[in-house]
Amino acid sequence: MLSHISIRDIVLIERLDIDFATGLSVLTGETGAGKSILLDSLSLALGARGDASLVRHGAQQGQVTAVFDVPMDHPARELLRENGMEDDGDIILRRIQSGDGRSRVFINDQPSSVSLLRQIGHHLVEIHGQHDDRALVEADAHRDLLDAFGGLKALTEEVANAYRGYRSAVQELSRHRARVEAAAREADYLRASVEELGKLDPQPGEEDELAEERAKMMRAEKIASDISDAEEVLSGQSSPVPALSSLLRRLQRKAAEVPGLLDEIIQCLDVAMLNLDAAQSAVDTAMRATEFDPKRLEQAEERLFALRAAGRKYSVPVSELPALRDRMDADLADLDAGEERLIALEKAVEDLRVAYDAAAASLSEARHAASSALADAVMAELPALKLERARFIVHIETNAEERQESGIDIVEFWVQTNPGTRPGSMMKVASGGELSRFLLALKVALADRGSAPTLVFDEIDTGVGGAVADAIGQRLARLSANVQVLAVTHAPQVAARARTHYLISKAGNEDLVTTRVAVMDIEARQEEIARMLAGATVTDEARAAAERLLRENLAVAS
Repeated sequence: MLSHISIRDIVLIERLDIDFATGLSVLTGETGAGKSILLDSLSLALGARGDASLVRHGAQQGQVTAVFDVPMDHPARELLRENGMEDDGDIILRRIQSGDGRSRVFINDQPSSVSLLRQIGHHLVEIHGQHDDRALVEADAHRDLLDAFGGLKALTEEVANAYRGYRSAVQELSRHRARVEAAAREADYLRASVEELGKLDPQPGEEDELAEERAKMMRAEKIASDISDAEEVLSGQSSPVPALSSLLRRLQRKAAEVPGLLDEIIQCLDVAMLNLDAAQSAVDTAMRATEFDPKRLEQAEERLFALRAAGRKYSVPVSELPALRDRMDADLADLDAGEERLIALEKAVEDLRVAYDAAAASLSEARHAASSALADAVMAELPALKLERARFIVHIETNAEERQESGIDIVEFWVQTNPGTRPGSMMKVASGGELSRFLLALKVALADRGSAPTLVFDEIDTGVGGAVADAIGQRLARLSANVQVLAVTHAPQVAARARTHYLISKAGNEDLVTTRVAVMDIEARQEEIARMLAGATVTDEARAAAERLLRENLAVAS
């Protein structure tokens, strides 16, 4: 149920906080007091389209927060869980509307989208009025309402599961048939390709490995001749090492004859010999490092070029050749075993179709039975609502070939407003006042089945009075035994049946007008109902009638 609404800077409302109770609550007030603003604010919090014009003049933004107390197994909580939001306390919907037209959404204080807000709001509140597009006039909702009335949840789930299994099998059959047909058209090509790729046997990552190996050998080939020249200079016939070694030995023998004169020369030559020896060692190491088998280079190049040629031939990167080979193998396997699997899949589809058709036929039969009971229940409510000559019809079109997850039925609520007229869709046939009364009768017949926990009725008593208004009040009160009902009304007979009565009024001056809402005690209620009975001038007779009306209805309620 809606437990609280907080409104800031929306149209004429500067600051407003309302706590709502269970049962039937009515909102009354003079025309123009702001009842529509209150409903527009609630609609905004439920995901209705935002508009900059909703922001109060002089404010930068408006805000509406609606708080709901619903059971833990309520569908709205399931939506919260599916979207990763907390659901262990009240459900808090907050909408901020900026003066520049933008709006922000918060669900349980987490940023969210208008789409999700609208989905959750749909499960929490239904708003019914003569021209409200959220009323139960869309045919898409009628099938679900009929199923809820008939207690057909188990059957609808069985049909939905059967449909999903059937559709999945149909899709698998379609995919397999396409693969087999494609494989059959390309059988010779596939076999030749599989044989060629099988001989080639490409391996994952092989191209990169061969390319790197080839690059290393080619680099080694380029530098090998230079290293060979260095080896010839240092160790070949023209090597300076023997001459320098002989010179060093002669100078060492003469050094004793001329002390100190040759020491530096000998030391430098000794260092040079050591460096030359180190250079010879490094050249040997480099030569060993650049050694490669020319045949291996040739083999690597041939293998690399063969892989790349195959990639070009099959129009895929070399890295995808192994996967291509596997796919072609699988296509050939599908071709070889295709007919057998095709037969098995066709049989599975037929079995699942038969199972779906049986379940859908049972559901359709149950819907037809429930449709009669629902029509009777609604018809029983119509005479008191001054629709005694009207008929309510649950129109069902069944087409066994039109298989859907919801079954094989198209359900729509039709009405016939007068004998001899053509029945048709409620939305097209009924006038505004008739439509609202038909919807009220439908909601009473459905009780709490297929209903949101909060129902809002916006001036559904417009254009009626006396006994009809009293009948509307009776039915709203009956509804409120199962769900929370909020009714905007001009009918004193409706207002008198409320558990809680809110007065909507305007206050202020020529420069600033604001809307206020107050909960009324019994004396204030009596005065307001007297005003509704009498009009502009409240007479003692009106007060007496209001007192009697309240007393009678409070006695009935108790």
